[in-house]
Parts: sequence; structure tokens; C-alpha cells
Amino acid sequence: MLHLQYCGTGLLKTTKLKLRIFQLRKSFQNCFNVSSNFSIDLKYIALKYKLIVLFLLFVLVTNAQEKKEIQILNTEYGESVENKKNAQRLVGNVEIQHKDIFMWCDTAYTYSGTNRVDAFGHVHINQGDTLHLYARKIFYDGDISFAQAVDSVKFVNKTTTLYSDTLDYDLETNIGYYDDYGKIIDSTNVLTSLIGKYFVDEDIVHFYQDVEGYSDDYTLAGDTLYYNTVNGRITIVGPTTIRDSANTLYAEAGWYDTNTGEAELQKNPIVSNKKQMLKADYIEYNDENGDGKAKGTVHIEDFENQIIVTGTKADYNETIEIATVTDSAIFMMYSDNDTLFMHADTLRTVPDTIEGEKIVKAFYGVRFYRTDIQGICDSLVYYSRDSLVQMHNNPVIWSEIHQLSADMIEMQQKQNAPDELHLTNNSFIISKQDSNRYDQIKGKNMTGFVINNELDNIIVDGNGQTLYYAREKEDEIIGLNRAESSNIAIKFREGKIFKIVFLTQPEGRLKPTDQLDEGERRLSGFDWKINLRPLNRHDIFQREIPKNEEETKNLAEEEGQSPN
Repeated sequence: MLHLQYCGTGLLKTTKLKLRIFQLRKSFQNCFNVSSNFSIDLKYIALKYKLIVLFLLFVLVTNAQEKKEIQILNTEYGESVENKKNAQRLVGNVEIQHKDIFMWCDTAYTYSGTNRVDAFGHVHINQGDTLHLYARKIFYDGDISFAQAVDSVKFVNKTTTLYSDTLDYDLETNIGYYDDYGKIIDSTNVLTSLIGKYFVDEDIVHFYQDVEGYSDDYTLAGDTLYYNTVNGRITIVGPTTIRDSANTLYAEAGWYDTNTGEAELQKNPIVSNKKQMLKADYIEYNDENGDGKAKGTVHIEDFENQIIVTGTKADYNETIEIATVTDSAIFMMYSDNDTLFMHADTLRTVPDTIEGEKIVKAFYGVRFYRTDIQGICDSLVYYSRDSLVQMHNNPVIWSEIHQLSADMIEMQQKQNAPDELHLTNNSFIISKQDSNRYDQIKGKNMTGFVINNELDNIIVDGNGQTLYYAREKEDEIIGLNRAESSNIAIKFREGKIFKIVFLTQPEGRLKPTDQLDEGERRLSGFDWKINLRPLNRHDIFQREIPKNEEETKNLAEEEGQSPN
């Protein structure tokens, strides 16, 4: 390492010397270069010769003035070294000065005609007020302002200390270099690496290969990073993992503030803990207050509640566990059997009053899809503790051949009981039997029970009305049955009304289908909204609404799914 540094600087000085010689040669050539058409003016040549001699004397004096030799300020005794004519050995309390550099050691070798010092035993070099270099051996070359420290190296600059087995230090540029493991320690942080480069004037240390770091607040492992010894900021240049009190951070570019816990993570950034994970193209993170932002391909996963939220922009607070995702936001709730996909303009997750439980809120233009159920509404709330979904503002649900609508709809999954549906105010259920036949149930409020993902029975509470096609045999329709009762219990089989129980005195009649006019086939408020039904997981985003059922059927066929 020393040889390379010495050769590099020596080559530069040699190049300068060659340039000066080249310039002198050109001057001589210019003085004596005459044309055959002119005679030589001897007086003119003599004058130029004198000027050249003066120039040479000026260069020599200038070099002599610039080159300051080392001074031996103290030693107990000195002696010449056999077989080395220009070497002198100094022993005991040696103190040497060269320019603004002071050196102390037990033993030293100096070399006449040079500014080289080989120092051994408790070697200490001081430059300026704050820079100190300690080692058991230091090889110093003042002619090229270079020192190589070997064995138990300690380099101190202000509040920063570097430890290594070897250190090459350029005293002109104030840059130190090690390639056999080194350690930087300041008031709060410890950083180590196989290779390091310390830019003293810039207060920057570059760490390469097997980089590790720690303090009371974090641990770090990486490949390449830069560290500012003044403000404590780490610049991430390669794959780096940082673990603080709450989370694990990963990135391949960006920065991390070791004092505040703030971070700006770029290139494959991830922030994670045992409960959740955030991935994006860009992440801002603050460990002190928990605030953060994410942009690009945002992916938030809640492992406990099996929830994934994606989008292109997210704001979150890790401390209070609130996250808001906008722009192409998707909510996914997965299980072993199926996954629910939901889109809205804005998705927000907040903590419930029970620890570990979440409330998910979706605002504006909600559309969701699962293989067994689809729906739309303006806003939606999901409570993980009860597996409860509340749909507000024009909610509609489709399941197989059924369409359910009301002012508000609640769906609740049960562990050891049928799933429940609660329709509140203006409840309406339409079940399509064929191209022009619809069974219909209408009432104020309804409660439905779902078994094995199929509607099993419905209880109508208030202003109950039914309109369904009666069958004498399995496929033989004998008429359209219209009945009204304030409370009705309805049983389904294979998606069709199988049995009706009127809990209060009903009013009704059965009319043959060939005697029906078109108006009698619909209850008031009938609105078959099949053109709004999401057809698959990709159809949860807003799209151009088909004008009629035929267009919906064609679109469904293109998407590879039946619209029922």
C-alpha cells in the first residue's frame, strides 16, 4: 500500500520535473535556432543565456525554500547505522518536527537528504489542534506528506476515533485508508468494516464490505455506506439492514439519521416488524414520532389480520398504527380458501379498542370482489374483531343469482354459526330465475343467514312483500305468487324460494303466468343493477358502466365469468 502511494506522488513530482526540463530545453533551442537567411546576434544570445542562468538559480532557490527538513527536537542519544550511510538511529524520548507536524516515539530512524522517519514504540503524530495518530510503528515520508501506521493504530479527530491494525494517511489531503478491518467510534455510534476511507476535512467516512454498526438505539449491517461524523447521518449506498427499537429497515439507497431515527429509504425499501410490513419505491420514516410516507408501488401487510393494502401513495404513523392509502388503493383480505379484493378512492386502517384488532375504512366508490360475493357502495367499514362489514350509501351485494340492497347492509362472518346479513331500511332482494323471471322480497329490515356460501333463509321485519314463481313440480311454473305480511320467514333451496312462512296474517294471491301483464311481474322499487356488478378481481376499479344487461353479459363473457 505504501509503495503504491509513494509511486503515485513520486510520479507526479517526476512529471513536473520533466516538464521544467522540457521548458528549459525549448528555451535553449529558441535561443540558438537561426535561419540561413539571418546572422547570429552574439550579444542577443549572451543576454538570453544570462536570463536562463538567472531563471535556473531562481528555481533552485525556490525549491530549497519550499523544502523544509525535519528537525530533531529531542532524543536521549543518536547513532549512525551500519551498512546505511544516510541512516541515523535515535533512541529514547524522541521528538521530531516537520512543518506543522510533531512526532513522539521511543525509537526512530531518519535519513539524511530526505524527510523520511521510521518511528517505533509508542508512536504519536500530531497535526493541528485536533488530529492525533497513534501506533506501535509509523513510517513517515514528509517529502510526499504520507504516513503509514502499523499495529494497534488509533486515529483521533475531534470526537471521532478510528481503530485499525494498519492505516495509510495522506497528510496533505487529510485522507486515511485501511483495508484490514477498522472501527470508528464517536459519542453515540460504533461502525466497523473491512475497508474504510476517512475524509477528515469533510468529516465523512466511507465503509466498504462487511459493514456493521450499533448504538443504544439501533444495529446495522450492510455492504457500503457513508457516515457523517458531525451530524450522525448514514448515507446508504448498498444493501443495508437497520434494526431499531420498533422495526427493521431495509434499503439499497437513501439515508438514516442515527440521532433522530429519521430515514429516507430508496431502492427496494422495506419497513417491517412481527405484525406488519411496508414496501414501496420510496419510504420516509421517523422513529421518534412514528410518522412516515410511502410512494410508488406501496404494499402494506398486516400478518395477524391477514390483510394487504396496496396503492401508490401512503401516509402512516407506526406509533398509533394509522395508515391511509390513496391512488389505485386496493384492500385484500386473504384466507386459505379465498381472497376478498376491494377498491376505493381512499383506504384507512386504524386500531380498534381491543389490542391487535383493526378497523378498515373505505371511502368513495367502493367496489369489491370475491368468488362467492360481490358488492358496491359509497363507503364501507370493516371491524376485524367481529369480522363485521358495514356498507353505507346505496350499498348493493350480489351472490350467485341474488341481488341485495338497502340503505345500509351489514355482513358478519361467524366461526361456528351461519354467516349473517343485516339489511336496514328499504331492503330489497332480487333472485334471477331466468331471462325475464325474478323472485323478489321487499321489506323494511331483513336478516339473512348464509351457510356454505349460499343464502339459506331470510327473515323480513316490517312491511314484508314477496313476489315469487310458484312451482308444482321441480321445473313446472304454475303462476306468480304475490303476498304481503309485516313479518315473513323465507327458506331457500338451491338459490330458489323453497318455503315461506307468514308470521302475521298475509294478504296474497296466485296468478297464472299467461294472465300477467308486465307491471305485475315487479314489486315497486325493483332495480336490477347487474350492469354494476364487479366481474372479477380486476373489475373493482371504476369503469364505463354497460347500458343494459346484454352489454353486461357480453362484457362478462369477455372476462370469462358468468354475470348470473
